[in-house]
Amino acid sequence: MKYGYIGLGNLGANCAACLVRDGFDVTVFDVNPDNAKALLEAGATWGDSAGDVASKVDHVITCLPSPAVTEKVLTEILPKMRKGASWIEMSTLGRDDVLRFADVATGHGIQMLELPVTGGVHLAAQGKITMLPGGDKDLVDLHMPALKSMGDRVFHMGPLGSSSIIKVITNMLAFIHLKACSEALMLAKRGGLDLAQSWHAIAASSGNSFVHETEGALILNGSYDIAFNIDLALKDLGFALEFGREFGVPLDLASMTNQTYVAAKAAYGGDAQSPMIAKLLEDVLNTDLRADGFPARLE
Repeated sequence: MKYGYIGLGNLGANCAACLVRDGFDVTVFDVNPDNAKALLEAGATWGDSAGDVASKVDHVITCLPSPAVTEKVLTEILPKMRKGASWIEMSTLGRDDVLRFADVATGHGIQMLELPVTGGVHLAAQGKITMLPGGDKDLVDLHMPALKSMGDRVFHMGPLGSSSIIKVITNMLAFIHLKACSEALMLAKRGGLDLAQSWHAIAASSGNSFVHETEGALILNGSYDIAFNIDLALKDLGFALEFGREFGVPLDLASMTNQTYVAAKAAYGGDAQSPMIAKLLEDVLNTDLRADGFPARLE
């Protein structure tokens, strides 16, 4: 099967590279052609536009920054796609957006599979990110080879809309864990402990988390560079809070964490890295959280 891949940001470029590396026929497009250079060198084909990609492939994968961009791209690709083709959407969307876009796709004879992922850009680069498809099981089975190329764990969450809920839940937890990690590291620093030794002790304790092991290390390095910005965090927390209202679930920690991100955006801008919520605490207390031996980027 020939796949088109549209949207080559930090996540999309790595997922597309996994497909190319595993021998899939992939045609790519991004509004910034520079994002495709490494993929083209690896064997991908360039499409002149989103519509051009859609006209040349069997199925289209998109990985885009917002529902508004997804909607724009959808108007370009649906008229060019073959009837019965699949549209695989890897962007983080609200459930209502997923169902609305699926209806639009169905009207063009196209089946939609939602495919949010979780685990971080560094795992996407290794082909080890977790994939959370939602949609018809037959469609999941059809694309399972491509899914297993991009990720090492695949959890079919149910019908369309299901994956948007679990993805928001996993991101909500990650942001809450990051806030907790920041406070824990600051307690260790202000308590006179060696920060590197404290990080290792926490990693070996019942208080450990995936976020501590990854983003906690980037905080100690001072780069904060997780390739995920504050605006994206606020978007996902907004989805979580909407689900909380809809399902009648009080989300106290998510609400507090959302306010922390609002403050971080005011201080550093929406393009600043998500772990810079730790810098808010550093700035207020005039105490940095640096330690030797921690990476600037995750590999």
